[in-house]
Amino acid sequence: MTENWIDVAASEDCSDEAGIEVVAGAEIIAIFRVDGELYAIDGVCAHQGGPVAQGKIEHGCVTCPWHGWQYEIPTGIQTINRKPLQKTFPARERDGRIEVQVG
Repeated sequence: MTENWIDVAASEDCSDEAGIEVVAGAEIIAIFRVDGELYAIDGVCAHQGGPVAQGKIEHGCVTCPWHGWQYEIPTGIQTINRKPLQKTFPARERDGRIEVQVG
């Protein structure tokens, strides 16, 4: 099985405690850098489709700007019902670029 890593952004585009929205294949993905680590989760909120990457980041969680739904960034778990509602994707940095693995 071949790894399907997709180049989505320059490393400098995603600063610490911030998010960016990217498209990888058919996926809209929110990329976050938290404490220097990269994370990638579904960029479309499970509640009503809000832009997760534009949410506020606090304590390893992101709050969707539309209706306040919160997700743990590393796991995609919704903080109230404790279910993994946001799909997660492997993310890495390579040669100054951010790559995500989809599919």
